[in-house]
Amino acid sequence: MKNLSLIALAAAIAAGLFVTTGAEARGGGERASFETLDADGDGLITQAELDAQREARFAALDSDGNGQITLEEFTASAQMRSEERAARMFARLDADGDGALSRDVLEMRGGRDGASLIERLDTDGDGAISEAEFEEMKSRRAEMREDRRRPSDN
Repeated sequence: MKNLSLIALAAAIAAGLFVTTGAEARGGGERASFETLDADGDGLITQAELDAQREARFAALDSDGNGQITLEEFTASAQMRSEERAARMFARLDADGDGALSRDVLEMRGGRDGASLIERLDTDGDGAISEAEFEEMKSRRAEMREDRRRPSDN
């Protein structure tokens, strides 16, 4: 029975049915935790619990409660999630907490200035990034994103 529940959960994740809660963006925010999805706390996530989460998410989007999501409702939800993500990012970048970001802070995000970008991507050492080197970087980033999306073996 337990293996069947794990298989069902894996299938739900693979099918893109893994829901988010609150204002979390699907695919862009944090995923719902096991504890959140296991609403009754019995250690199992059932189809009824997944259905309830999806229903709650739909209801949160359907601000007028008419059973349909309009472009305005969809846009308002997306804008709210975007603003929340921007606020979190700003807070991380504003290390001194003064409510402002200097140009240096924005240009050095994560210690990456223009020179280090050239150094990281210039695989042939000519001091410039060729189209092939640029495409290789895009390919590596796509692979990294794909790796993060794959369920871990743990």
